[in-house]
Order: sequence, then structure tokens, then C-alpha cells
Amino acid sequence: MNVEIWSDIACPFCYIGKRKFEDGLQQFSRRDDVNVTFKSFQLDPNAEIEQSQTNAEMLAGKYGMSVEKAKEMTQQVEDQAKEVGLDYKLESSVLTNTKDAHRLTHFAKEEGKMEEMVERLLRAYFTEGKHVGDHDTLVSLAEEVGLVGGAVRSMLDSDRYEDIVREEMQEGADIGVQGVPFFVFNRKYAVSGAQPASAFLEVLEKVQEEENENKINIVSQGDSCTDESC
Repeated sequence: MNVEIWSDIACPFCYIGKRKFEDGLQQFSRRDDVNVTFKSFQLDPNAEIEQSQTNAEMLAGKYGMSVEKAKEMTQQVEDQAKEVGLDYKLESSVLTNTKDAHRLTHFAKEEGKMEEMVERLLRAYFTEGKHVGDHDTLVSLAEEVGLVGGAVRSMLDSDRYEDIVREEMQEGADIGVQGVPFFVFNRKYAVSGAQPASAFLEVLEKVQEEENENKINIVSQGDSCTDESC
């Protein structure tokens, strides 16, 4: 089974949703047969790499509310994060453009470390206050998950994977992704948002049931050739 997850490194509900999906997946009997791929999505593709606003100031400006009201909203999100074991420090988050972080996840994918890289970037942004738009920071985080720093820096200094980031954002738009996180199961079912683990488990079981129904039931079997017998 293939599960594609559209998400952004700077999306607080994407990290929460990732945890809830993982909780649901852990309860799924065929979890080892599930292939998970992360797809790029940017909440603000035009964001500056270097920004001076705090998270609350950004929210206040975006939604036309007071900074105090924005801080209340931030606290509510932090409380939701705690429910799934995440220690958010949103006022320490360094606002930035996430394109290079997404490019790094695609580089990591080629090395078989995409999931580890996505997890490390999310933790760095939401709980450690690291600047995930800064190349030195990205190289350091990549080395932590086992990637070669020099190769990562060369990639970041180029435009590699920029086309993939754009294509995946367009691909998401084409199939109806309007917000993230957005989970797509075998290109047949989707779950939008940070739903409870039970919702993910329900979809996983439904997709598995349909896969089993699509298999041909052999009612009688005689002599035949296989790769090892003929």
C-alpha cells in the first residue's frame, strides 16, 4: 500500500498529523507493507528566508487579530501537540522559506533517509527553534541523519530538486490538496488534516480490504510452471 503525505516543514498540524498517522499505522496489522512518501507543499512559497517577525506577530498580521489573541491560538496548538508527545515552542520558531528544506528531503529520499530527514526538520523547527532555511543548519541536520555534509551543501548551492518541489505542489493542487497535512492512500482515498489515529487506521484497513478483494481466488490448482520448477 502506498501512502503519500503532502506537508510543509512550517505547518504545525503537519507534525501533529504525522504523529497521529504513525499511531494509527502502528495499530495496523499490515504496517510493514505500507510505503510512506512525503510530498512537498509550501504554505508560503514567496516567504523570505530571513525574517524578523515572531510566530505570533505573523499570525496577527495574517488573520487581522491582536498579538495577544495570536498567542492564545499558539498556546492551543502547543496543547494539541502535547497530546501526541510533541513539545512545541512556537514562539521560538524561526520563520523562513521552506523550499530548501523540501529540496533536502528529496536529496535524502535518494539516500533512503527521507522519513528520518522530514522528522529531523520538523523537530528542529517546532521544538528546537532552528533556522531551517539556513544552509549551515540544513547541512548539520542532514549529517545527524547520516547524510554526507559536503554532498548536501553542493546540492543546496545548486537548484537541484526545485523542479520536483514545484511539480509536487502542482500535483497536489491537481488532486485537490488545499491545505496540509493531506494523506492519500493508493490514490483512492484521502484524509485531510490532523485526524485522530482511529481515522487513519480505518482508512488503512479499508484500503487493505479492497486490495484483498481485488485478488483472484484460486478454486482449483493443478500442475503448473513456476520460476523454480520449469
